[in-house]
Amino acid sequence: MTSSDVWDQESAVRYDESSAFMFEPDVLDPAVDFLARTANGGPALELAIGTGRVAVPLAGRGIEVSGIELSQPMVDQLRLKASAAEISVVVGDMAQARVPGEFSLVYLVWNGIGNLCTQAEQVACFRNAARHLAPGGAFVVELWIPMIRRFPPGQAAVPFHVGERHLGFDTYDMTTQQGTSHHYTRTGDETARYGASNFRYIWPAECDLMAQLAGLELEQRTADWLGNPFTTESESHVSVWRKPS
Repeated sequence: MTSSDVWDQESAVRYDESSAFMFEPDVLDPAVDFLARTANGGPALELAIGTGRVAVPLAGRGIEVSGIELSQPMVDQLRLKASAAEISVVVGDMAQARVPGEFSLVYLVWNGIGNLCTQAEQVACFRNAARHLAPGGAFVVELWIPMIRRFPPGQAAVPFHVGERHLGFDTYDMTTQQGTSHHYTRTGDETARYGASNFRYIWPAECDLMAQLAGLELEQRTADWLGNPFTTESESHVSVWRKPS
């Protein structure tokens, strides 16, 4: 059984609106550009495809996109944008579920691998990605760098997003690498709605070891989709691991 939180119908229906900042062109377009280049015309598989924030515009670039998603209500929202003929989706755990065929690209964006809250499941996710890749194919992961170095003594939470309609704070358990994201969203009637999601954070070096266990080789790591250099000050990374030809 997966350790992931599962989006229910109410959460799925309001997901796009509550995550509007993730759909802004300056956030979304560089990701779609990067993934389209990496797919190089071949088919792509998105793990944790959600409501199709990335998959729909990527398919619009002429890439054949499939997906795996744990939440049926999230898939129902995707179906309002794209039919099963346009984007096929298997409902299941991204660490185990299988999709027919081989892919030039498997990708997992916006910290999605952290939804798997155990190390064993995260290792299995890398292996599942590798199983779906054709020889020479790429596994791309977008992931934040844990913000624990921001914690001064006595501080219990660190902000990860401060916007006009949304405030987000993370709390961490340093001994287990478990965390919880706390979301406060301003609604239309000027009240606030609270939601929480659980995750397990991973350092880049741990990702590389998981990739190695899956038979993948690190090809590239940048700070973001635009290709800025990854440094000790970077707050996120986009990593590409390649399956040997």
